[in-house]
Amino acid sequence: MTKAVLGIIGGSGVYDLPGLTDIREEAVATPWGEPSDTLRFGRIGQTEIVFLPRHGRGHRLSPSDINYRANIDALKRAGVTDIVSLSACGSFKPELQPGLFVLVDQYVDRTHRRESTFFGTGCVAHVSMAHPVGPRLAERLAAAAEAEGVPYRKGGTYVCMEGPQFSSYAESITYRHLGYDVIGMTAMPEAKLAREAEITYATLAMVTDFDCWHPEHGAVDVADVIQVMHGNTEKARRLVARLAAGFPAEREPCPAGSHKALDTAIMTAPSARDPALLAKLDAVAGRVLGPKNA
Repeated sequence: MTKAVLGIIGGSGVYDLPGLTDIREEAVATPWGEPSDTLRFGRIGQTEIVFLPRHGRGHRLSPSDINYRANIDALKRAGVTDIVSLSACGSFKPELQPGLFVLVDQYVDRTHRRESTFFGTGCVAHVSMAHPVGPRLAERLAAAAEAEGVPYRKGGTYVCMEGPQFSSYAESITYRHLGYDVIGMTAMPEAKLAREAEITYATLAMVTDFDCWHPEHGAVDVADVIQVMHGNTEKARRLVARLAAGFPAEREPCPAGSHKALDTAIMTAPSARDPALLAKLDAVAGRVLGPKNA
């Protein structure tokens, strides 16, 4: 069996993860470029943790400038089997108020500037994104939220915009009428790349505002978002600690198939595969593109 390693990607306001023991930091090189920051390795209880601040410490990187491929590749090289993505978001529903956490289960990708796959010319692959969130990981997050008394809603659709600007009023009203629940700038292509890397993924979407649709709330501004983020960050840390305390020692098979997403995804015949691209895929797809398959 594969040892379970829990990866935590910290979003806006979450640039470290207090409570880790046996801490070490490592700069992990990837063939896709540099990750957002060094990886921080440690433990919570018996669970191995790898933490990565998505925007870099000090929030250096815009959502559109993050090297998502390098981040996911680095976490895969570190042995991560499950990722919890902490992400600030706006809400389209009056009941999803600032301070609430949404355990989203679907995504809509409205980004257009980002590299969204590890594969391409010389090795084509199509993974399923029908159910992008690991159900068991989501259940564990819900149980941790219950245990910590953190207000949450299980299920919801997260629309990922390009940014870095906040929505226009017309966009906000449109997304609300389409029935989406929350909006953010970072879950895509992160969730897609995690699936290609066969890492089970879940987003903990931390509501900071009502975007700009709400008639009783003004337009989003950074000062208001930061104020809510401070409270959300402490709740997120407690929730992650509780999740880690009861995390299984061995990787569980994912009902959504994330642990074997590449089993039937590779389309390119072995004789037509590009050796240079295969070399870059050593961590992400080594399980199915090892020497006997290359």
